[in-house]
Amino acid sequence: MLRSRKLLTATAIVFGPLASSAFAASSDAWDEFAKDVAAKCAVLAEGRIEQPKVVVDPFGTESYGVAILTGKAVGADAVVSSICVYDKKSQKAEIGGELPADQVTVTVP
Repeated sequence: MLRSRKLLTATAIVFGPLASSAFAASSDAWDEFAKDVAAKCAVLAEGRIEQPKVVVDPFGTESYGVAILTGKAVGADAVVSSICVYDKKSQKAEIGGELPADQVTVTVP
């Protein structure tokens, strides 16, 4: 029993810091992923939505990043939203058409 406890303690001492740095790197990677999705989707919204607010699903699906962009339609007073998908392999994004506020309601804090 004492030997098992010593082994467990030694394992925790050796691998504990490695687990923490792996988690941090993973968190940083997801943050970078979300920033890339937001940036590429915002570029695609130019000429469609003025100063879009972008909400990114923090992880997306297995294959795609997903974001919703909301704001005032260019040249109109209407508020619209668009869905943007981001291919995780190619890192290319595509944006859908404008969805009017009476069809989709998005509240961005």
